[in-house]
Amino acid sequence: MSKEMLEAFATLENTKGIKQDIIVDAIKAALVAAYKKNYNQAQNVEVDFDERKGNFKVMAVKTVVDEVQDDRLEVSLKDALTINRAYEVGDEIRFEVTPKNFGRIAAQTAKQVIMQRLREAERKHIIDEYSQYEDELVTGTVERRDNRFVYVKIGNVEAVMPHRDQMPNEVYNPQDQIRVLVTHVGSDSKGAQITVSRTAPDMVKRLFEQEVPEIYDGTVEIVSIAREAGDRTKMAVKSNDPNIDPVGTCVGQKGARVQNVVNELGGENIDIVKYEEDPSDFIANALNPAEVIAVQFGDDEEEKSALVIVPDYQLSLAIGKKGQNVRLAARLTSYNIDIRPESEVEFVDEKTNDTADAADSSETSENVESTDDAADVESSDDTTTVEDSSKEDKTEE
Repeated sequence: MSKEMLEAFATLENTKGIKQDIIVDAIKAALVAAYKKNYNQAQNVEVDFDERKGNFKVMAVKTVVDEVQDDRLEVSLKDALTINRAYEVGDEIRFEVTPKNFGRIAAQTAKQVIMQRLREAERKHIIDEYSQYEDELVTGTVERRDNRFVYVKIGNVEAVMPHRDQMPNEVYNPQDQIRVLVTHVGSDSKGAQITVSRTAPDMVKRLFEQEVPEIYDGTVEIVSIAREAGDRTKMAVKSNDPNIDPVGTCVGQKGARVQNVVNELGGENIDIVKYEEDPSDFIANALNPAEVIAVQFGDDEEEKSALVIVPDYQLSLAIGKKGQNVRLAARLTSYNIDIRPESEVEFVDEKTNDTADAADSSETSENVESTDDAADVESSDDTTTVEDSSKEDKTEE
């Protein structure tokens, strides 16, 4: 039996990655627990393991005393000297008390404790191994699916992809190879659990890091991402190098870089906009492709609200289908955006007087130009008349 146990230890270590020391400790704890429960021996029980033979022994540790008060914990000096004449009061002696048969209850107790410790060890091993992949892209194989999850095999473990993390435009079939983002590595009552996603905004970020070296090395920075998975994503980028265009860098030559990301996401539309420190410019960029006339901010800075004015014919484009464009822009910029057409808004600001003065000046200039034009016309008419008169004179001759 001891040989089979050693073989079992080796198998567990190879298949589960659980070291033999952890397994031995689990069995020791199980045997102590079973012994405590069935023999009322608790305080002084230890378990030894013979690594060569694979045998376990239950040992009771007793203290040498002059007068024994509890024979479960103590041994008299007289008895101790019969074992070894070197023993003195206060020494500890270990006696083997391994029962010949623990019985059914003891065996069941041992089994339960062993399984619990093995689950804990396996859980810890999985968490230690896969916590380094949290918030990273990995490739897995779809195993199966039910009403709640798609189960994805990653290495030697099974990860779960909840319904909210599944792309609405994708169907996951067994044996499909898919790329997913590891969003959580933890544990629950059932053991270690790894959660993956295809809809998280960071999925887009990681894909661009792989496609665009400038993002990976920090030259171009992704500031924020707003995503409605499977349909449309807005991504704001900025460049830490004044000589590099962040939007063009992400798009790539002939759109090759962004197209690779779009293909990976099943045709999801991706808008890449330039981040600006000025909130009004940033909001205007975020509403692309709509044209923005002006952006006005509310008095309460904590609310972060903005009134955006657009030409009447651009209103539907700025709002987007079912409000998607303005909704994504609001999430991208962290502002509550209210869009109004130009015809419904009266501009009253510091620039009004300047605008009026400029208009008056423009009108005066136009009058002057008109006068000059009239003079030119008169001069032209005179010239024409002279030319015509000379022609008449020639005709008469």
